[in-house]
Amino acid sequence: MKKILAMLLALVLALSMLSACGGNGGEGGNKSSDAGQDTQKEAESKDGEKAQSVEELLAALPETLRDGEVVGIPEMYPTVDMSKPYTVHLYNIGDKPNDWDDIEAKINERLAPFNTKVENTFISWGDAGTMYSLVLAGGEDIDAIHTATWNNMWTEGLKGSFFTIDDAFLQEFMPLTWKYQDHVSFSQTKLNGKMVAIPCNKQQPENKIVAIRQDLAEKYGITELKNWDDYMNFMLTIAEKETPESGIFAQASSGNNSEVQEVYFQQFDTFELIKDNNMNFIFYYNGGVPEWEDIKFLYETDEYKDYIHDMKTQADAGCWSRGALNGTISDDDAFSNLQGASIAWNAAVFNGCRNAEKTEGVRCAAYDLTTDHLVTCEDFNNNDVGIAAASKDPQRTAMVLDLLKMDTELNKLIMMGIEGVHYEMESDGVHYHLLEPKSDDYPGISLSWSLKNDVFERTGVEEREQKMVDEWRKRIQSNPCITFVFNDENITQYTDAVKSIIAEYVPSLQLGLYEDPDAMLNEMMERCNNAGLPQIKEEVERQFKEWKATL
Repeated sequence: MKKILAMLLALVLALSMLSACGGNGGEGGNKSSDAGQDTQKEAESKDGEKAQSVEELLAALPETLRDGEVVGIPEMYPTVDMSKPYTVHLYNIGDKPNDWDDIEAKINERLAPFNTKVENTFISWGDAGTMYSLVLAGGEDIDAIHTATWNNMWTEGLKGSFFTIDDAFLQEFMPLTWKYQDHVSFSQTKLNGKMVAIPCNKQQPENKIVAIRQDLAEKYGITELKNWDDYMNFMLTIAEKETPESGIFAQASSGNNSEVQEVYFQQFDTFELIKDNNMNFIFYYNGGVPEWEDIKFLYETDEYKDYIHDMKTQADAGCWSRGALNGTISDDDAFSNLQGASIAWNAAVFNGCRNAEKTEGVRCAAYDLTTDHLVTCEDFNNNDVGIAAASKDPQRTAMVLDLLKMDTELNKLIMMGIEGVHYEMESDGVHYHLLEPKSDDYPGISLSWSLKNDVFERTGVEEREQKMVDEWRKRIQSNPCITFVFNDENITQYTDAVKSIIAEYVPSLQLGLYEDPDAMLNEMMERCNNAGLPQIKEEVERQFKEWKATL
């Protein structure tokens, strides 16, 4: 987040965060030539004079991103062929912002000296589940796409869908990233020693919380929520007393209630060893890397059984529609539109609060139900960008990503919009504030861009939101197994089968739609065991112990 005094503060924070946050991908035609190991290459300028080397050009830039403007120039990429025009096709997850076309035009103006343009395609969250793999595997023009540990990075990486990257490639084609990005981040997207994606350049606390219609809570004598039991009481009260009167559900759930499940499990200080399309292995944090015996398959834990019982209680009370499984409106949108009285997510719930409060008389509040427990660190690999193995020019694509990430003007454009229209910088060059109402037409920071830097900090953040985030920083803890990656390429017949079974049962379990959740959970686990779960556990154990031995 965030010139000299500001930098000192940021450095202190970064150091404290670092201590607290303390598979065979396809080669994809990787052409990281020997030149990538030698940044001393020199070129001749148009007038015949010897140009500065890449190393000299980089040395002339500010030492850190907080020390001044970073300007990328074509001479920093002497081995990238820019002789012909090229359009880099980017894919992002989420709805297209109203002002994206204006942003894209500004980006392309800045990229004109590189004889390069960008064209971005947005895949809605609703379509991402089916479209993501198809886009990577099909004949689409695609150069790079958003990915993450929770968004297909490992599965697609193992399938060879991403162009793989090593240090030499980074030095040659992403020199600004090599200069400015925390190198710790690069290990977090590696499969078998090669990066399958470019990680974000930012760590921050990531906690799951709930937001509620505070006006409705107080209508029925509920002043605040302190824990999970208070949350249950609020949900059941709304279902009993408010829904019949107004039609507002306690939560207009859709999908599989995964965010509520994450709120619930925060009570037990758990981390994920594997979270990949329903095949979830977790462990209970005890101060370091766990023993194998401490690692559990999520759906076999007593806590998960208790959770689905609470979901059954809420469903039977009418906290959400019986048709929630096939709902097309997200619970977040429903909360903003006053169709639901609560949502669960991260600090983004405050956006829902602000949207709902545009209606006169509506008041919202957000609550952390696990204030006595750790807060997970959103590590560098929580949002990433993968260069597609199908890219027609991965080197040019890498150059564009390097510029979008680290060139000050370009990064401001893609993260905040047009200065003077969507936001305004303050005199220190670090802080900025949004300009209403146009900032709503380009909510850049809230998009799934994987291009964030820990530089710019927004002022005007609501006190209620800032207070909560500041409190999280006191409890932040990084997953000690963040660099463990499970490679299932030798047992995909088992993992594919088990994932398919879990996807069949879990949404209904977590929406409380089964009459007998225990029986259905047992049925699911019996099928998983017959489909190869014991073999999966054996392979996870082997790989985990091998990984742990390297620490």
